[in-house]
Parts: sequence; C-alpha cells; structure tokens
Amino acid sequence: MLTESSAAVVRATLPAVQAHGEAITGRFYQRMFDAHPELLDLFNRGNQATGQQKAALAAAVVAYAEHLVGASDAPWGPILDRIAHKHVSLGITPAQYTVVGRHLLAAVGEVLGDAVTPQVAAAWDETYWLLACELIAREARLYQGAGVAEGQPVWRAWRVAERVRETADVMSFVLEPADGGPVPEFVPGQYVSVAVDLDGGRGQQIRQYSLSGRPGAARWRITVKWVRGTAGAPDGMVSTFLHERVAVGDTLRLSPPFGEVSAVAGEGPLVLVSAGIGLTPAMAALEHLAVTAPQRPVTLVHADRAGTAHVLRDELPRLHHALPNLRTALWYEHVDATDGPLAELPVRVSPGRVDPELIPFTPGAHVHLCGPLPFMNLVRSTLLRRGVPSDRIAYEVFGPGMLRDGA
Repeated sequence: MLTESSAAVVRATLPAVQAHGEAITGRFYQRMFDAHPELLDLFNRGNQATGQQKAALAAAVVAYAEHLVGASDAPWGPILDRIAHKHVSLGITPAQYTVVGRHLLAAVGEVLGDAVTPQVAAAWDETYWLLACELIAREARLYQGAGVAEGQPVWRAWRVAERVRETADVMSFVLEPADGGPVPEFVPGQYVSVAVDLDGGRGQQIRQYSLSGRPGAARWRITVKWVRGTAGAPDGMVSTFLHERVAVGDTLRLSPPFGEVSAVAGEGPLVLVSAGIGLTPAMAALEHLAVTAPQRPVTLVHADRAGTAHVLRDELPRLHHALPNLRTALWYEHVDATDGPLAELPVRVSPGRVDPELIPFTPGAHVHLCGPLPFMNLVRSTLLRRGVPSDRIAYEVFGPGMLRDGA
C-alpha cells in the first residue's frame, strides 16, 4: 500500500496524469529507446507506430494508481497476472524495471513541468515501484514454474517439422524441440512467444501465438494468420516472416508456454466462443477434452467471413466423433457451397455476424472468449446481461488492448 502522504499526493495529481497520460508514455518510449535501442527488440513495433502501446501503458499506470488510492474497485489481480505472463514470455528481467522506472518518471517531469514537485515525484516513484515489485515477484514465480533459471534466457530452439496451409492467409507450423528434449505441457488457452530476426539487420521482433494442438502431444502446433496491412499500414512483421521465409527444417526460438487464461476451466458445461484466428485456443481445448473428458458438454460458437476462411474446420468431424456432447454453432458472413460437409454433424450454420443473444448457454457453464476486441466486448456484455456471472467468462486478449470496464 502507498504511504498515507503519497496516497494524498497521487489522489490529487491523478487527474493531471490521466489527462496527459499518452503524452507522458509517448515521451517515455522516446527517451527509453534513445538511451537503450536494444529494447526495441522486446516491443511490438507495429503497436508503437500506431500509438496503441503508449495508450495501453498510460491506461495501465492510471488504473493501478486508482487501485492504490481506492478510486476504483475494479479487480487488479487479473490485470497483473496478464501483464506478468506477457512479460515472462518476452524474457523481461528485474533489472529492466529500473530502466523503465527512470525514464517513465523523467517523462512525467518533462510533460507536467513545474507541477512535479519533489513530493509529487516521490509519490509517483513509490507508486511505480509498488507496481514493479508486484510484477517482479509474480514473474519470478512464473519463471521458476517454467524451469527458467534466474538470469537465463527463456528461448529454446524448435525445428519446423511441418508447414500446413490452412486457408489462403493462415499457416500452421508443427514444431519439435531441436535438442530432442521433452515437450513441455501446456494448458489449452496458453501461448508461446516466437522471436525472429528480421531481414537486413532490422533487429528482433517477438509475437505471441496460441498453441492450437493437443497438450501432451509429441509436437507443438501454432496457427498463424498473415496480418495484411490496411489503410496504408504495413503487413505484420513476424507473420510475414513466418509465411514467406520459414520452411520445414528451419529453427525458431520459442518461449515456454505462458498465459493466465484456461480455455477448459471448470468441470461442467463449457462454451467456447471465437472469431477468426481466435479459434486456435478453442481447438486446443477440444483436442484436450477429446482425450481427458470426452463426455463433457461443450458448445463451440465461431464467427468467420466464410467457410473457406474458417481455420482448422476440417478437424471438426473427428472432434465431433470423439466428443459426443459437442455442439457447434457457426456464423459465416458469406455461406457458400463448401459448408455442405458440416450438414451431417450437430452443427448450425447461420448467415451474417454472430448474434450473442442466440449463443446457446447452459446455466453453470464456463465461457471462454477469443477474438477481436469489439467482438469480445459485444459477446461478453451480452452474456453478462443474460445473467452469466463475470467470473465464469474468461477471455484472451492479444496486443495491448483490454476489454471495456464493466463490459
């Protein structure tokens, strides 16, 4: 907890920090990268370019300060867990918190100017280090659980055993440890970070991809959508590299599996809701349940542009056979003739976009969401209105965004 004097200062200055949050975090990143250009290898350059990263950092700092001074009753633990899992998947170290703290607090002073008295600076320094210490402690436990010794890198070499074209813009990569060692277990819903060296000495970039295969299998599978730039934005750096440059026999650097969200929580009915490439954790969940709990009642709800864009759809007949209590509801914006093979399965195909009011839900069920933020906001808010308890709705967010408060 903040000291009483610092809490009073933070409470009084919180509106100013909130109003200038993105200016502060924008200046922070500029300062830090100028002093430590090697840290660019840890950050998503696309999110830096669009401003999403600075907006997310500003929102997180303000939310944590509100939490400390009692200005918000939103649960903070899940946010800390999400940040900690993302940090360890990137190999963040305690020493880097010192670098971040120095440049973040300097940026506060540069943006707010004379308003930052020694007392204000001390109060926000205390706020930052309370957050940093909480994260460092959580991350140390995660590293230990993943078998990563202190000071050692998280990365391990994995060989590409197969490349499988799923749709026009989605590729699966089947991976095995290059050292021939054991394949770590994971929980459906978890992801791995993939680090690649960009062409032309442009440095390293890292992205997270859900594991889409069965936990306990002899190989891992990630299923990667080729991110195409729109409105003048460039194509995704890492997805483009993986699609264009990575062949069978090549090696990739992967982190251990991380992620605080389980796609198979609970023991009763389960509802898996996804859109687009957000289907991948749901497929890992179905593969897992087909082996460990084949009688569990499961409803798969998926939205996509068309059957031809629906990744891993050819696996549904096998999974329906293995899971007799699996029911599937699909929404395709464009229904075409290729949807015919699903007719013999307990699958409902509806035209248009998903209607959350029509999502089948059994009282007592757990729900897992994964997809674009607007989609998850819509589905979650509707399920809450329909009486689904918030603690039974888990969701995975990739990138710096979060779901709306109260959604």
